[in-house]
Amino acid sequence: MAKSKKEKVEPQSVLYYFYTQERWDNWIKTLEEMSFDYDEDSEDMPEGLQSLNNFTEDINVSVLKIIKLFILGNYNGETAKQKIEEVEEIVMGPLPDSDIADIISGVQMRFLVLFAACKTVIDGTADGDIKDLVKYGKTLGDDQAEEALKTAATIGALVIQGGSCCGKYLRGDIDEPLLFDDWLIEVDDMGNALKSLKNFEEQFGEGI
Repeated sequence: MAKSKKEKVEPQSVLYYFYTQERWDNWIKTLEEMSFDYDEDSEDMPEGLQSLNNFTEDINVSVLKIIKLFILGNYNGETAKQKIEEVEEIVMGPLPDSDIADIISGVQMRFLVLFAACKTVIDGTADGDIKDLVKYGKTLGDDQAEEALKTAATIGALVIQGGSCCGKYLRGDIDEPLLFDDWLIEVDDMGNALKSLKNFEEQFGEGI
């Protein structure tokens, strides 16, 4: 099959992996060795939570590299979706048989919106006003998880495409956060991760 004219060839100097099973396993091993308990005598965040933040940021950046290259025309939709699903298979794999299983389960739940948002961008189905979508999403209970995820994914896709979200919608205390609130926090983190990828196209083109 002839290669699409719109799809640029990946650098031949390296075999480019966006995320690997080894990378995931190393993170899990690191987290298993860390404490998530707060020290009453310290204002610092527990080392486990600090590492967890780095862990989730690493996944966000890895996946958003793929979708950014799709937007820039390096990948066609089929290729981009395949590469995203390769990372999704790793992240959504079996839980570790250790004390951090519940923590990783939460990570997996969080990233449902990341993968759904990226696929929404590829499919070209994101539509609506972010403010209205947030307002609607906040009316959805956890028993409406499918609709909440669809709404959050649409917001995420609009953010990937240049929309602004979601800090101002996350202000104030949320006594009982819903799934939608957690997914909105992830969308906000996605927006922050995108800022770190400003020059990624140049780096990719150089085979870095």
